[in-house]
Parts: sequence; structure tokens; C-alpha cells
Amino acid sequence: MKVSHLSYSLLIILCSIVIVTGSGGCAQIGSITGGIKDTIPPVLLSANPKLLSTNFTGNKITFTFDEYIDELQDVQANILVAPYPKVNPEFRSKLKTVSIKLKDTLLPNTTYSINFGKAIRDVNEGNVLKDFTYVFSTGSVIDSLSLSGKVELAETGKTDSTMIVMLYRNAVDSTVQNFKPTYMAFVKGDGSFTFNNLPPGDFNIYALKDGDGGKTYNSKTELFAFADKPVTVTGTNEPVTLYAYAEEKIDKTSPVTVTKPKTAAQKKLKYTTAATGQKQDLRDNLVLEFNNAIKTLDTSKVILTDTSFVRVPGVLVVLDSNKVILKTKWTEDADYKLVLQKDAVRDSTDSTIAKTDTIRFKTKSTVDYGNVVLRFSNIDLNKHPVLQFVKENEVKESFAITAKEWHYKLFPPGEYEIRILYDDNNNGKWDPGSYSKKIQPEKVISLPKKISVRADWDNESDINL
Repeated sequence: MKVSHLSYSLLIILCSIVIVTGSGGCAQIGSITGGIKDTIPPVLLSANPKLLSTNFTGNKITFTFDEYIDELQDVQANILVAPYPKVNPEFRSKLKTVSIKLKDTLLPNTTYSINFGKAIRDVNEGNVLKDFTYVFSTGSVIDSLSLSGKVELAETGKTDSTMIVMLYRNAVDSTVQNFKPTYMAFVKGDGSFTFNNLPPGDFNIYALKDGDGGKTYNSKTELFAFADKPVTVTGTNEPVTLYAYAEEKIDKTSPVTVTKPKTAAQKKLKYTTAATGQKQDLRDNLVLEFNNAIKTLDTSKVILTDTSFVRVPGVLVVLDSNKVILKTKWTEDADYKLVLQKDAVRDSTDSTIAKTDTIRFKTKSTVDYGNVVLRFSNIDLNKHPVLQFVKENEVKESFAITAKEWHYKLFPPGEYEIRILYDDNNNGKWDPGSYSKKIQPEKVISLPKKISVRADWDNESDINL
């Protein structure tokens, strides 16, 4: 009886423990789920021929990994073979192996490297084996020299990891435009690049955003960079910095469409202006933008007045294609009226606006702006620096810097990226390079910290270049 009583007591205690821990019953049995997620990329078990093989004579290479390999990812963009072959190898993955079939005749006494970039990943979790590189030599030694550097976008000071860097031996000016490179390297997210297993010698070096995959510079709209002179690869090399530019911008205008001839109902001129629905900027002109180019403008019939229709003196009205621009010194926090008489403007078909219009608007107040003071150190004023305020990759404000302290009132509030343009030709804007004329692009420094301008506030910052 004592044993039975003891067993019964132990059973009651066990069930109580199970209930407290949330199982909800003393007889429920469950399986273990979850576990640590696999984050380890595939591990190479063997290579045939082995890594760093010399006197290589075959045409097939096989790698065996410790887990199943997914289909190789974007072979064309990910895998770099150096020296660059005339005929691309064939790459395949099957189960736990990756194989290469060489289809080009290998050069004698040459070190080759095959960088897989992000092409190799496992099947289950997609873990990527980044930059796995296989090196072999058709001679008796493995070349071990390296060359590194960085590619910056000259216009913005930013980087572009989709660019490639190219090396040529015995190149002339047109080589990069007509022939594929001898060696290539990927540009990383921070703009850096590295060539490994190079032989000693002189190389012409370029960077390219290869739009068509041809590995040649064949369009002035492609991002491109070149060094002024060849680099000599030796045991010790200084890093190379290349400044990329597009000599011509891509035309983003809409394609021309055929429209029907205008009917009588369509002949009236229409216009838009930013003064409608929002306050007029104290620093800007008032602009009327018409749907057609203007042939004639009668400035006496474009009248700026106060609320009592008293004409504002000293207003300059000018025509610029399809825009009528009013220039004046605005009074802050003031109400205005703009009277545009019916026949003030005419286009080439003698069309006018439908009727005389009166536009009512108000100007901003000085408290709607911030006061900005920037103090620069280590800035070279002899290089004609230009201060650029950038939003969403567009330069919103631009000012020449003539002293180490810069200040500006009536600055629009907002958060801005700061860039410094070194304006070599002192024309106030960024100019691209020209490979044919051997002119490097003007260079821009992008500062890592943004500046926040608050309205009705003294916004001061120290900038160390």
C-alpha cells in the first residue's frame, strides 16, 4: 500500500509540472520543431585538378562540395575568367559538384583565375559562396602580384557596384573600344576593386558600366573611366583611383507621337503657374508656362498689382519660348494679383487665352526659411569649389565658395546631402570627361553626413574636407 500510495503521489506531481509548463495534459507527446537555421555556404571538399595547379594541360575542372549546389546564378554577370578568353567556358552544376569545360586554347606560361562571384549557392537555404576563385597556371609558377584601387562617380562622388575594371596589355587608344580586356575585376559596394595573380608589366586600366555585355567602350552614354597613363604592376603598387563619367546623358524625352490637327475648340492657349495654390518663393521669379511656344508678348498687358489693383513698379516681364517670366523684388508675406489680359500672348497660330485672368497669390515670409552658415576647413579655394545641396539625387541649390565661411539667408527648409564640386573651368556646373580628347571629368566630393535646415533657425555646421 505504501508503494502504491507513493507511485500515485509521484504521478500527481509529474502531471502538475506538465500543466504548469503549459503542455495542458500529462499524457501529451510532441515532436521537436525548428532548430538553428543553416547560414553556412557550401564548403569545397576537393578540386580536380587541385587548386594552384601548375603545368596545366587539360580542359575540364571539377569541384566537389559538402552539400547540394543550386543552379549557377547569372553566369554571364557573376563569373570572371582572367585572362579573358575568346570563347567562354561552359559552367555546370549537378548535385554536389560544379564543373568547368574550357573551350579556348590556353596561353603558355600564364596564370589563370576563375572568380565565381555570387554564382555558387546551396540548394536548401541559398547561402552564397562569395568570390570563390580557382587559380592554375599553364607554366611552372603561379603569378602572385596584385593591383587594387577604387572607382568613384565623378559627378556625385558616389560608387556603382555594377561597374567592372579592365586591364589591357600593349593597348593603344582604340583598344578599349574594339577589343575585350585581358583582365577584369568586379567593383564592390564601396567602389573598391582588386586584381590578383597578375604578372609583372605595364597595363592600361579602365572602368566601365557595360550596358550591352560586350566588354568594350562603345557608347558615350556608358559610365566610363580611364587612367591618364599605364600602371606598372610590381611587387608594391599604390592604389589607383578612377573617376567615372558619362560623356553624354541618356535622352529620356518621350517618343514623338502623331496628333490630330487642332480644331477650333482646341486653339485656346493654356498655362500653368506655381503661384496657384501655394505661396510664391521670395527668391524666385514668377513663371507662367504655356502649352505652346509664344510668338508675341505684349508686356503692357501682363500686370502685377497689390490687392487694391495698384500696379507694382519695377516689374520686368520677359519671354522664354513657352514661358512668360516676371522678375521683381517681392515683399514678404504680401498679397498680390497678376492680371493677364486676353490678348497679352499669342502663339504661331494666333491663339490666345480664353479670357482675361486674375491670379491671386501670397508670398512667403522670412520665417518660412532657414539661415545657413557653413565653415569649411581644408578646402582649396584655388580649385573653384562649388557647394551643392542635393535632394533625391538632384542638385536643388548651387553656390560658388569664395571664402572658408559661407552663409545664406532665406534657405528652403529640408534635409540635404552636401557635395563639393571642384569646378576646373569655373563655369558653375559639372563637366564630364572626354576619352578622345584625354580630358578627365571634374570631380565631386560627397560628404557622408547630411545637413538638416530648419525654418526660422540659425543652422550652423563645420565641414572638414
